[in-house]
Amino acid sequence: IFPLCRMLAALVFALCSECRGVLISPSSPSIPDVDECRTLPGACRGDMRCVNQNGGYLCIPRSLYNQPYRPETPALPEVTYSDPSEGFPDAFRPPPPGPVEPSYPIVRSTAPCILGYTLAEDGTCSDIDECTANSHQCNPTQLCINTAGGYTCSCTEGYWLVGGQCQDIDECRYGYCQQLCANVPGSYSCSCNPGFILNPDSRTCQDVDECEDEPCSHGCFNTYGSFMCNCDEGFELASDGTSCIDLDECGFSEFLCQHRCVNTPGSFSCICPPGYYVFDDGRSCEDVNECDTGNNTCTTAQVCFNFQGGYTCLNPLQCELPYVEVSDNQCMCSAEIPACRDKPFTILYRHMDLSSGRSVPADIFQMQATTRYPGAFYIFQIKSGNDGREFYMRQTSNVSATLVLSRPIKGPKEVVLDLEMVTVNNVINFRGSSIIRLTIFVSEHPF
Repeated sequence: IFPLCRMLAALVFALCSECRGVLISPSSPSIPDVDECRTLPGACRGDMRCVNQNGGYLCIPRSLYNQPYRPETPALPEVTYSDPSEGFPDAFRPPPPGPVEPSYPIVRSTAPCILGYTLAEDGTCSDIDECTANSHQCNPTQLCINTAGGYTCSCTEGYWLVGGQCQDIDECRYGYCQQLCANVPGSYSCSCNPGFILNPDSRTCQDVDECEDEPCSHGCFNTYGSFMCNCDEGFELASDGTSCIDLDECGFSEFLCQHRCVNTPGSFSCICPPGYYVFDDGRSCEDVNECDTGNNTCTTAQVCFNFQGGYTCLNPLQCELPYVEVSDNQCMCSAEIPACRDKPFTILYRHMDLSSGRSVPADIFQMQATTRYPGAFYIFQIKSGNDGREFYMRQTSNVSATLVLSRPIKGPKEVVLDLEMVTVNNVINFRGSSIIRLTIFVSEHPF
């Protein structure tokens, strides 16, 4: 069995020629340690120092390295092995006991606190506030923030870290405010345009309803960021944009009313001259027929004749000799009477009204023969009253003619025309005439 044990031991030494921290050689009487602190580059990082141990290494803070350490545990005995070439003994013999001086500090079971902590009176490790102790390495422009076991360097709100320095953030550049923005060191200030107020979030703006304060004298219409005033009908907005002044509608046009326009607050009214009333449209004037309404001064013996803007009372017809009355409006002179031979056979009285300044030419009256004789023809003419040549006769057929107004006549005026119709019959050698005595009442107004 012992030769078999030797073979197994040789195989173990061959397979485990090098273990972490220990170099094993079958020909070596002991297991030499490997110094990782020298063989491993950067074994410990930061403020830690590498301390080699038998079969490994430790990383401990440099501040603790120089503290004295007293080993409280017995040193490990050095293990020796017999030379395999001499064969294995029947049993492993333990090495003689004796202290061995270690090549590294021994950490006690109550180890000191790690970096960033300090030993408290109760034996626990408490965090070191480097910021309060002013043991940090933060830039003067930076803010020290204590953390568990350390600290961080940051910038206050409104600043950011650029190249190790805290620089102001221009919040206005990034649209922090909805409308107006003013950058200040470490912060910013938002404001709003006229017509807006700042919301509680201090960033966005809300429209102000100016109409709630009733800035307009009449009506108010709120708009986004402003307001508009409007006025009632018949008023216009003043230059201040809020008050309303009366609109003088009468000054717009002289044709607003047919006669005269009177301005009223917010409106206007049309008035008509005596003898007229305001029509339903509120602007034009209509004649008052005093003869129909009874609002006249004519006697029972007189005849009331209405014309535009007034009336007249016509006395009963009185025919001048040698004429005699044959009807209410006609006088006749018989041919049997010698005094009537050179006079018109009949005189027919007619009346009409005419508006002042009536446009011309205008057909205003028509004459026509009522009795026709075989072989006779008729001549129509103005015998008298046309001193201003405002009229002329236009024959429309062999038995009729029309009176034409050729020039405007301004009233009030009364014009009397004798319109003559001459009857000529060459067969019986007859010539006679009849007169229509036309009285025209020209009104004072053109309506």
